[in-house]
Amino acid sequence: MPDNAITLEQAGQIAYLRFQNPPRHTLTATMVGAMTKALGRLAVDTRVLVLRSATPGVFITHYEVGELSAAAERSAASQPPAAHAPSGTAETADTEQLHELHQLIVGLEQLDLITVAAIDGLAMGGGLELALGCDFRLLRDGTHVLGLPETTVGIIPGAGGTQRLTRLLGSARALDLILHAQLLRPSQALELGLVHRVFADADFERELGAFVDDLAARAPLALAAAKRAIRQGQDMPLRQALALEQREFQSVMGTEDARNAMAAYLKGRRPSFQGR
Repeated sequence: MPDNAITLEQAGQIAYLRFQNPPRHTLTATMVGAMTKALGRLAVDTRVLVLRSATPGVFITHYEVGELSAAAERSAASQPPAAHAPSGTAETADTEQLHELHQLIVGLEQLDLITVAAIDGLAMGGGLELALGCDFRLLRDGTHVLGLPETTVGIIPGAGGTQRLTRLLGSARALDLILHAQLLRPSQALELGLVHRVFADADFERELGAFVDDLAARAPLALAAAKRAIRQGQDMPLRQALALEQREFQSVMGTEDARNAMAAYLKGRRPSFQGR
């Protein structure tokens, strides 16, 4: 991994987490650890975090297969082969330690700020799973592909792909995409709802900038509350989720930003949000 594999750049209230690992542009355990540490260095007033590659034409090709192969050998040596892995109990699932890539992606989801994956090239396997943990996925148009092709090499997505893709697209489409290891062009990814926007190659940087600037200008406490209500509420029964929404609504109603913005609206003025 190069010394500058992971860099964090602050541009006012927008932060850019950039990564690179030539020549294969894969994701490694060392990079995951460096990304996790970078999240801890975000400025306290950061409103938007953009994840993107430092290498044009590629996001992350996939997780480093060499590391996966070594893990497979260790697994085979430590236990006899089985027809299938035991599913375990609910108690086991609640207490089982998630691996570092899981922890990184869950950490992204739990950030109060808004996260954007700027995908300007190839994104497969662990690269796409990282993007799935972001609040928004913006894609540069072109001939590159996205997908979760792990079944091609005899494994399954292992960084949340089976779960987040199902929650995003439904079980029928997740089964089709994962079991057939389908790779999607940008237009197909947009049509399925895998990404939020596809921008023309020549317009990508300008459109990306406008997108994140718009988010950074909005009420950060309200965006954070809405994000929590949506992400946490999707796994709750409706009545419990409505109670969550009610608590988040009440939490932002008394903020200085909300009071000032509603007063500005009544006077026909444009509000400015201070995060208070």
